[in-house]
Amino acid sequence: MSVAEPEEREVVISGQDRKLNSPEDVEDTVRAINEDEGLTTLRLSGNSMGVQAAQAIAGALSSRPLFRRALWKDMFVGRLKSEIPPALTTLSDAVMAARAHLVELDLSDNAFGPAGIEAIFQLLSNPACFSLRILKLNNTGMGPQGGELLAEALGQCHSEASRQGGRLQLEVFVVGRSRLENPGASALAEVFAELGSLREVAMPQNGISKDGISALASAFAKNTELRSIDLNDNTFTEEGAAAMATVLPSLQELRVINFGDCLLRSGGARAVAGAIADGHQKLEEVHIGFNSMDASSAVAVVEALANKKELKKIDFNGNCFGEEGCETVRECLEAKGLGDCLDSLSDDEGEEGDDDEGKGEGR
Repeated sequence: MSVAEPEEREVVISGQDRKLNSPEDVEDTVRAINEDEGLTTLRLSGNSMGVQAAQAIAGALSSRPLFRRALWKDMFVGRLKSEIPPALTTLSDAVMAARAHLVELDLSDNAFGPAGIEAIFQLLSNPACFSLRILKLNNTGMGPQGGELLAEALGQCHSEASRQGGRLQLEVFVVGRSRLENPGASALAEVFAELGSLREVAMPQNGISKDGISALASAFAKNTELRSIDLNDNTFTEEGAAAMATVLPSLQELRVINFGDCLLRSGGARAVAGAIADGHQKLEEVHIGFNSMDASSAVAVVEALANKKELKKIDFNGNCFGEEGCETVRECLEAKGLGDCLDSLSDDEGEEGDDDEGKGEGR
């Protein structure tokens, strides 16, 4: 759904470390919202929002149809998990009552678990989110159950928008450090495949193993405008790396690939190298550190990157090159004109081969 871009008008109480319990505690915020009929953005981060304070803000927000950006990260500092869902629900109800059209929703760094996703489910599946472009739910602890709920809400939003002649065109999806695991990642992958509009996906540190990675890879193939993929600190193994390598050739808009700390091993690194050797002329950063890969596989990656004119950074740190291997990799980079792109190798693990210490392969 196309939404005209109004002039940005903000109300900000972010970063003030305020304990907001009662309506009196947010009188200034409510007044500011009431005085600005053209309000587009509300920043509430870095405070401790209670239910009654949220209700007071919601009362004012419910009459602001031009509202577009809910920047509400880290706004429940020190609150009990039982307090957060009702506060989220009342704020969500206000956005829907206003008939607003959100383009950005950021609820990162709020430890609300799956109950928090339940609280925003109606909002995410409502016409208020048909226009959503940026969704950030980083570090929320939603778990696999929350991931599945989130996928269901976004799926409903997409279906209903399509039924009404529009389209959900989500471009930025950030859900890291939230324990999605394979069930949550796989459910979201199904929605990603339906959307086809993603440009940036960041899902680091979610306990996703090869089956979830393979599901995401299949979904990425339907999102050919992807600019950035961050799956750092999940567990590909060579099988997941092979699945991802299959789809990388179709993602020629990529600027950033972050597969660091993903247990690619040498075979997985070679598979990725082969997948990006041709094309990928817009690549700027490749993060492939801490993957139990040897120096020869790193050389294969370097050779694959040699023709990338926009490349600015290569992260090989924390692998198993050994002293001689590190020197070989440096020499190869210099020979290909990429010496300035290399990040530190200070945490190299030495020539220990492809061990699995510290990570299980999982399914």
